[in-house]
Amino acid sequence: MSAVAVSGKPGHRPSRAAVATTLTYVVLVALAIIYIFPFLINLATVAKTDADATANPLSLWPEPWSAAALRRLFLNSDFPTWFMNSLIITLAVTAGRVFFDSLAGYALARLPFRGRTVVYGALVAVMAVPSVVLLIPKFLVINQLGIFNSYAGLIIPLLADAAGVFIMKNFFESIPVSVEEAARIDGAGAFRVFWSVVLPMATPALVTIVILSFQGSWNELAHFIVAANDPSLTPLTKGVAQLASGALSAGSQYPVKLAAGALMTIPVAIVFFIFQKRLMNASGGAVKE
Repeated sequence: MSAVAVSGKPGHRPSRAAVATTLTYVVLVALAIIYIFPFLINLATVAKTDADATANPLSLWPEPWSAAALRRLFLNSDFPTWFMNSLIITLAVTAGRVFFDSLAGYALARLPFRGRTVVYGALVAVMAVPSVVLLIPKFLVINQLGIFNSYAGLIIPLLADAAGVFIMKNFFESIPVSVEEAARIDGAGAFRVFWSVVLPMATPALVTIVILSFQGSWNELAHFIVAANDPSLTPLTKGVAQLASGALSAGSQYPVKLAAGALMTIPVAIVFFIFQKRLMNASGGAVKE
């Protein structure tokens, strides 16, 4: 027996690294479940009846399955109008932010002009101001310009944002100046250099702006409250907020409300998955030294 004990291999004991890795995965799985579970409840409730949703709010299996919530949402509410308004506003705002944020970012990064440091400091200061503080001044400006209760009032104030300009400025500063100098030698002007040379190289930053702008304008609520009160101009976030407060009729109506919330996530998810690959795999190399 002693010979067996001497020649035998020691027992397999997990290393500290393996134990730490296992515990890490356990914690991550638990956090993922906690994070995803409310969304699964949302999806399950969409297919429930009002009575089932009230009696079994945490159940992930509807009994019985029902499409009544979706029928009520599309046939007995203004959800299609809200959705279309949000789509128009979001597409316009996203296009505007991509153009104006990149233009302003390039000016701050490359063009020498008087007071550039002051402008950049003011930009950073604006980022520190809570948006809710600006609601009353924003309403006064919109009303004074005569664009209250119009698409212009809903769109124009959102066409540029400080965070987007900040992102574009920092990215443009990382692009080698030699690229622009070569274009200027060929006779290109400032805007031509920006549009044809520098902007195509800023794909990672532009994709980031597209995602952030689409998500931000699609989920915007405070600005829409002060920019319009015409029911025909109600965007999705404002309409769903009214729906959640009982706009259709009395009762909990959990399936209808959660169906609206679930449908709201679809466009943002589509945009993210479309641009995710370009965002993660985009290369920043411009020239070879």
